[in-house]
Amino acid sequence: MTQTFYKYQGTGNDFVFIDNRQELFNKNNTKLIAHLCNRRFGVGADGLILLENDSASDFKMVYFNADGNESTMCGNGGRCIVAFAEMLNLFKEKTTFIAIDGLHEATIENEFVKLKMQDVNEVEVHDSHTFLDTGSPHHVTLVENLKEYDVKTEGSKIRYGSSYNNEGTNVNFVDQINANTFAVRTYERGVEDETLSCGTGVTAVALAMHATKKTNTEEVTLNVEGGTLKVSFEKTTNGYKNIWLQGPATLVFKGEIEW
Repeated sequence: MTQTFYKYQGTGNDFVFIDNRQELFNKNNTKLIAHLCNRRFGVGADGLILLENDSASDFKMVYFNADGNESTMCGNGGRCIVAFAEMLNLFKEKTTFIAIDGLHEATIENEFVKLKMQDVNEVEVHDSHTFLDTGSPHHVTLVENLKEYDVKTEGSKIRYGSSYNNEGTNVNFVDQINANTFAVRTYERGVEDETLSCGTGVTAVALAMHATKKTNTEEVTLNVEGGTLKVSFEKTTNGYKNIWLQGPATLVFKGEIEW
């Protein structure tokens, strides 16, 4: 079978996209999804995303990790599917779509996407780290010498640690640059390695840094290995609302693959 696909990236976080509005793609074929994401034998990506029809919004997002398993919300994937949907002429400038964690709003202008994330009502502040769920679970910790930090080794220890259940967690290592700017490197579960960027991860970092009083601004700049993202939000009595993840989302190429 021959499958048309599109490759998008958002600050280096890359995804294979398939227009599945006709529901021809087998979502249960874990081996196929992992093959498509394989960087040596397939297209190569951090994950695969299907765009499908939805009766209550412009489209539906179905996200799979590079290991082939359907996963929780992906922020950069959400930004990239907005660019993909615009290319398919499903909307102009503003859109809403459904994902595994609920309804999202988004806007796009000149490949710059602003994606509204779900409200966060709980931030767990511990002595050594902060934990919160921004559509996906995230462990956030400040470290020294971030550029030389062994993210894969240390991230895997925490990801599989006894503090988390069998599903594990994503892990973000952070260095503060100034009052509202932080450098971030992320170990992503499902990829089981460091990625160049993680949208739900930088969202978690921005909120965690505000919750721990490392910053008092409500718009934070996050420097990731693949570029720069911004997260804005409003503090509430219970947590955070009006959370927007902002950054570029770009088509890399379109192709066909046989299997």
